Parts: sequence; C-alpha cells; structure tokens
Amino acid sequence: MTTASEGKRFRLPLFQGILPIDRAGIGRDIIAGLTLAALSIPGTMGYTKIIGTPVITGLYTILIPMFLFAIFGSSRHLSVNADSATAAVVAAGLAGMAVRGSNEWLALCSLLALMAAVLMFAARVLRLGFLADFLSRTVLTGFLTGVGVQVSLLEVSGLLGLPRISNQPLSQIVHDLQSIGQTNFYALTTSLAVLAVILGGNKVSEKIPGGLIAVIGAIAVSWALGLDAHLETLGAVPSGLPTLGLPQVDWSWPLIWKLAPLALACFVVILSQSAATSRAYAAKYKDRFDENVDMVGLGMANLGAGLSGTFIVNGSPTNTAMVAGGGGRSQISQITTSVIVLLVLLFLTGPLAHLPAAVLSAIVFLVAVKMIDVKGMRQIFVEARAEFWVALVTAATVVVVGVEQGIVLAMILSLLDHVRRSYRGTNTVIAADKRKKGWQTVALSTPQQIAPGLIVYSFSHSLYYANAGQFAEEVLELAKTRGQPPLRCLCVEAAAIGDVDFSAAAMLRDTCTLLRAQGIRLVFANLSAEVRGQFDRYGITEVLGEQAIYGSIHAVVAEYENQSGAPAAAATAEGGGPAPSA
Repeated sequence: MTTASEGKRFRLPLFQGILPIDRAGIGRDIIAGLTLAALSIPGTMGYTKIIGTPVITGLYTILIPMFLFAIFGSSRHLSVNADSATAAVVAAGLAGMAVRGSNEWLALCSLLALMAAVLMFAARVLRLGFLADFLSRTVLTGFLTGVGVQVSLLEVSGLLGLPRISNQPLSQIVHDLQSIGQTNFYALTTSLAVLAVILGGNKVSEKIPGGLIAVIGAIAVSWALGLDAHLETLGAVPSGLPTLGLPQVDWSWPLIWKLAPLALACFVVILSQSAATSRAYAAKYKDRFDENVDMVGLGMANLGAGLSGTFIVNGSPTNTAMVAGGGGRSQISQITTSVIVLLVLLFLTGPLAHLPAAVLSAIVFLVAVKMIDVKGMRQIFVEARAEFWVALVTAATVVVVGVEQGIVLAMILSLLDHVRRSYRGTNTVIAADKRKKGWQTVALSTPQQIAPGLIVYSFSHSLYYANAGQFAEEVLELAKTRGQPPLRCLCVEAAAIGDVDFSAAAMLRDTCTLLRAQGIRLVFANLSAEVRGQFDRYGITEVLGEQAIYGSIHAVVAEYENQSGAPAAAATAEGGGPAPSA
C-alpha cells in the first residue's frame, strides 16, 4: 500500500509555471507573449536553416513543445522551443546519415527528440538534475562561442546567395571566398536590408520586433517585384496542423545505438543550458524553481516535438530574455505565443512562399554573432587565465572538429577542472590562540602544537585514491616537526571526511604503522558514523588501537592532558570545540 508521503513524492506536478495566477499581471503576460511570438517566429524559421529541416517545422517547435513545457515545467520564465545550440549539434551529428532536408533527415531529427525525451524522463526518475552543475560556466561560454562562430561562418554563403557545399565552416568559408565573384547581388542586397532593419530597430528599442518587420517587408517586396525569379525563396509552405505520430524510420537497435551519443550530447546541452537559464531568472525574480520538475517539462516538450514531426527543443536564453523584457512573469506568456503560432499555421502560411532564403540567413547570422561571447571570454581571460584556455580550446574544437565533439570535450574539461580544483584541499593545523584563549587555524608550513606534544591536523576533503598521497605526505611531514616538544600524538580533525575508499584505507593503515614506529599515536576526532563504519570494515579501527576515535577535539585534548600531565598551551574554546575558522 502506498503511504501518503510516497503518493506525494510520486505525484506529477502540473501548472507550476502558471499557478498562482497573478490576475493583475495577466494582461502584461499576454502582451509579453505577443512580443515573443513576433520575435521568435522568424527566429525559429531561421533555426530550420541550421538544422536542415522544412521551415514550417520551426513553427511546430513553438506550437506543441512550448505549450507542454508551460503545463509540466516548474520555471515561470523559461521559454522552450527551437534553439541554435541544439540545432547545430543535431546538424553536425546527422551529417552523412541522410540527405540534408529530406524526409529521412527530418524523421531522424524527430527520433532524436524522442530519445532526448526518454533521457530526460530517466534522469528525472534517477533525480539527476544536479548533473547540470557539472558543465562549468567557463566551458559553456567557450562552447556557445564556438557554436556562434561555426554557424555564422556557415551562413555567409546564404548572405551572398552562394550554394552551401559543406557543413564544415572552414571549408565553406574558403569556398565562399573563392566564389565571391558569383555573388547574387539580389540576395546580398536583401541580406543587408534585413540586417539594417533588425539592428536599427534594436538600437531604437529592444522591444521593436525587427525580425518580424524584416520578414513581412521582405515578403511584400519579393511579391511586388517578383524577386522569386532572381533569388532563392522558400516556395510553397504547407498550412494546417502537424500530423501526430511516430517518425517514419527503421526502428532498429543499430540505429538507436548509432544515435545514442548524439542524443546524449543534446541531453547535456539541454539540461545545462535550461537549468542555468531557469536558475538565473528564478533568482532574479525570487521565484521557486525545481530542476527535476523542469526535466519532466523538457521531456514532455521533446516528446511533443518528436511526435509532431519537428526537431529537438531546448530552453532558450534568448527567448526567455525576450519574455522577461516584455514584462512576462509566468508561462501564460508562452501559452499566448503558442496560440498565435496556431493562428499563423492555420491562416498565414501562404505568404511565406515569397520569403527570400537570404532573409533567414541574415536572421540566423545575427543570432549566431550574438552567441559569440567576446565580453565573457575577455572576463575569463582577465580573472582566470587558466580557465580561459579551457574555454578557448572548447570553442576551437567546435569550429575545427565539430559541435558534437565540442560538447563531449566540454563535459570532459568541466569534470577535469572540477577534479583539479577539488581533489587537493588546502589543509591546516588547529593550534592554540593565546590572545583569545581559544583555537585558530595555521598553515601547514608553520605548524603549532595545541598542547605540548599534540598536533591537530585538519583535512578538508573526503579521502580517496587521488588525495591519499597528499594526506600521507602532510601527516608524515608534521611528524618531523622540530623546535617544539617531541610529538607524541597526532590528531586528525575529520569532520570534512565524508568517505574513504579502498586506496585511502590502505594508506591510513600504512601511515598509522609508520607513525607508531616513530612513537607517535594517530587518533581521529569528529568522525561521522558512516565513516566510522568504513574504518571498522577496512580494519583501520583495529590498526589504530582502542580509544583512537573521539567525538571532538576538546575530548582529545582533555584526555591527552590527563594522561600526560601537560597543561594545554592555551585554554580551549568555550563550548568544547574550535573557533569557527577551524
């Protein structure tokens, strides 16, 4: 029988991004949704150029996926639809598996969305929301900068009206330079006009929908002047709602396994980028936010994408900023945008046939350029030079090798950076503070005895194979301390030791034996019950001997003084423990 607490734990939360409804702010949310529709519709159509699917699929990412996240997600601000980063990852990963733009290509894109949804649901069951914390801001900045450089280079051909011959940005830009004499000046003029409208509108006010104005204007001019005969246009765009169903692919395990690394890379990008965006806006507006609930929302959004014949979706920092800038404070804004797109799909797809392809190239080019975070890279360079090179290597890998390889490298570099920072702690010695009649921490380079013949060594991390050598080296170095009464007891302050692995256990046994041979007793204070159990299991307790584990440093000092008859160098801290800094 399921208990009440278990039922609450497994209850599927709904409408967390909407409830409670602020009645006074409904109008503001709806206006923000209209603004998002005006700005994101041309943007999502542009993303279809990155991923290589029909332009209508961009609108599909707003219709069902955005609506589903609004219902199942927890963030009141995150806008989920097409995103340039995941679009670039998919386009690079699928290269060579199907003809870009074909029905098979689109089916593979939809299958990837379904696989990403499965990974999201599995991560939710396993409560893996914390994984978003392991893609550092440094490598994420480098990754997104690399994606921006890659996409912007690939779109230069579209700005010039030249054919796309490669998905490798360096090869494509070389081809563009060699073919510069074949530039289509109708396409170039259109691109420059679109860039001028968008940039000019943003300069006046960021709320001006420059992209939408450019799209409507370009359609009108193209239709009036018959530009279809002089440059590439979208052609007939189907109207109506998407057909729901599974992608028409060969549902075989070999195909699933082949796509699995790409789906995992997309999962990491979605999880990290969405969580970072949700966290930032939840902190800004002091709202609640649950990464695990958001994973359900992101999973449902990608499930909707896969079943409605479109591509993978992600939490978009750009669109989220649009909503916040427009005054939106709940997912009512995103639902409004979905309704607007529904009306466009039913009644307004006809004019899109006259839209020049150069317009979408210009829009995507601007989006990509904005992803190149020069300011962020410069800040990293100034404040953390070593991390800057990590970010730069990540960005270069994305541009030169590929987006998929870039995200894998970003994950590896993030973990290596974490290990580099955490495995060797800054350990100290707890010594007497005669002025305050308490305790203080001092550097290992200038150790002091807390009582004649007694040193307290504070270790700041769990003990495992990577830092076991550091522990042994520092402890044995303390045992050689000269200029003070001979060391008879060395106490390890172990409150920070949350775990001991097999290698560290062997080191502890050996270290205890070496110290005993020098006439020094090794004891531990503030050891947790869990680690005490590990000491028993590894045989460390037996090697240490009886009464070698104490509940506090105060207890160690008190017993040591009673046995040796030596007074402490200074009175212990009031309350029986070290000063807070210890």
